[in-house]
Amino acid sequence: MNKLNEHRAGSLSWDNYFMSIARLSAMRSKDPSTQVGACLVSEDNRILSVGYNGTPNGFDDACFPWKSPYKSYDKYLYVIHAERNAIANYRGNRSDLIGAKIYVDLFPCNECAKEIIQSGIKEVVFLSDKYSEIDIVKAAKILFDVCGITYRQLTNYTEKLV
Repeated sequence: MNKLNEHRAGSLSWDNYFMSIARLSAMRSKDPSTQVGACLVSEDNRILSVGYNGTPNGFDDACFPWKSPYKSYDKYLYVIHAERNAIANYRGNRSDLIGAKIYVDLFPCNECAKEIIQSGIKEVVFLSDKYSEIDIVKAAKILFDVCGITYRQLTNYTEKLV
């Protein structure tokens, strides 16, 4: 190998780098059962935005009754998913999202899939598909397939960063 082309062994791939940022963002979530993060990346591998699952601005998620037995406090009625937060948090030109990728811990639900499609994101890279048999995930895959959004599971991700 030419000395000019040598690089440090063990350096992170782009996929592992961006997924690590998504995982780090997930650690901001106050949800005691599920922490999800997302990292939105341009076509030229520039980080555009990050997000994690939590309540909307002004709704103190540190005080939210996450395990409330009351139906009116079901977390799904109040929480914004990581993907939607990453898209909403982006402050640049919306056209920059066209062709972008989103890295996320968990395969998106149908509502997030619609946001991803509408924003112009073209690829979803995910770690887990543990809810693959649930209707909202099946619907998300149909939406992605019909609209030409590629998705792939990151199988060589290393959780431990050195």
